[in-house]
Amino acid sequence: MIRSWGGTVARLIARPWLNMVVLSLLANTAAALTSIDNVRVWRAPDHTRLVLDLGGPVEHKLFMLTNPSRLVVDLEGVKLNAKLSDTSLKGTPIKALRSAPRKSNDLRIVLDLSTRINPKSFLLKKSAGKNDRLVIDLFDKQKTVVKTVEKVVQQQSAKSDILIAVDAGHGGEDPGALGPKTGKRRLREKDVVLAISKDLVKLINAEPGYKAELVRRGDYYIPLRKRRDIARKMRADLFISIHADAFSNPKARGASVFALSRKGATSETARFLAEQENKADLIGGVGGVNLQDKDELLRGVLVDLSMTATLGSSLQVGARVLKKMDSVAKLHKPRVEQAGFAVLKSADVPSILIETGFISNPDEAKKLASSYYRRSMAKSIFSGVKEYFYAVPPVGSYVAWKKSGGQEVAVNSKSTLPKVAVSKKSVAQKRSAKVHITSSGDTLSAIARRYKVSLAQLRQVNGLSSSAIRIGQRLTIPTI
Repeated sequence: MIRSWGGTVARLIARPWLNMVVLSLLANTAAALTSIDNVRVWRAPDHTRLVLDLGGPVEHKLFMLTNPSRLVVDLEGVKLNAKLSDTSLKGTPIKALRSAPRKSNDLRIVLDLSTRINPKSFLLKKSAGKNDRLVIDLFDKQKTVVKTVEKVVQQQSAKSDILIAVDAGHGGEDPGALGPKTGKRRLREKDVVLAISKDLVKLINAEPGYKAELVRRGDYYIPLRKRRDIARKMRADLFISIHADAFSNPKARGASVFALSRKGATSETARFLAEQENKADLIGGVGGVNLQDKDELLRGVLVDLSMTATLGSSLQVGARVLKKMDSVAKLHKPRVEQAGFAVLKSADVPSILIETGFISNPDEAKKLASSYYRRSMAKSIFSGVKEYFYAVPPVGSYVAWKKSGGQEVAVNSKSTLPKVAVSKKSVAQKRSAKVHITSSGDTLSAIARRYKVSLAQLRQVNGLSSSAIRIGQRLTIPTI
């Protein structure tokens, strides 16, 4: 049998076409190796993320070595097509990346470390236009302790700030929606919404009685649940998540405001957008996402009795924000919509999600790329937020104190409100410290319209018997 098989092989080798078969088999063996096509590193406040873009799924294992500190990643059946030396490691605990082959088809990647870390890894399957990826998170062991005592004292003080958590959607591995291609780059949702969020925070922090913090401060990914947790830890009075839509039809346009829905989406568009945004955890890479976990979270939210009040507040503030946005952008819907956005599922923090426009629409993408338009959008959002909190200010806040007739004073987080007896007469006289100094062309009726007060109120507060005014006259503006 051996001689017969050997003779058969010899006869086959003598045939020219067999060379092609052998070469094809060898090529298929090489093609069976999974490729590492790119290596990227992202730095977040509490961890560093290393991402390997793969040609397919791989088997891998991690282990630590000491003296010096190293993290070793062994991968089976892998070839390296990327240059590790091209990866930027600035600001990370990784001093260097190096690799070497193991056995015949395996690869070892070594991370030389400058500090102690806790590693965690998981594979992400091909999804939403992304190839298979190996994600390795290096969590900092020495975490910065954030002092929250002063914030708690401020929140409980007589003139506390209204705290707003501003969340820029997506980030890092998850670019969000992409705009039409112009030149070499495409407008990315994660960049647009971070710019709008920064403008919004700047506006909020410039307003007495308000304080805002960014949930995502840079280009890195934060899981959806953690975004809500950050807002809760800072004891936020409001959570605002900023996004930019995309749709298969490039003609789709308009800005929207969403609140959470218990019973499902209020429209097919709302349902579609919620599904797209909730996929962010799969794109960004959380690792342990499953439907059972989401059901448990939803059950926990539903049994929390405070959700009813929270949803009501979300709808009220959303309505005011949407109304103000109408002066800046075309609205996709004339009302606040509701859908099951995971990022909005907070039981005790009123939460809204704002879609600032359709980045997939060429005209709206051009606007979203404009710093002027982004600032205008931020101004309209904050205008709606201020209107809501003036109508229903948190008890003990500076805004509540001012609305009740307080004098305008400098706000200090460590100061307390002196006890002041406020009569009905003083409230009428000191309803607001806002003053308008008249200039050429001003009329009393135009000033009333500008500040959205009635002409009668304006005349009464300023003791005017007629609508005649003079240049340079100081007029007190009521905010009743």
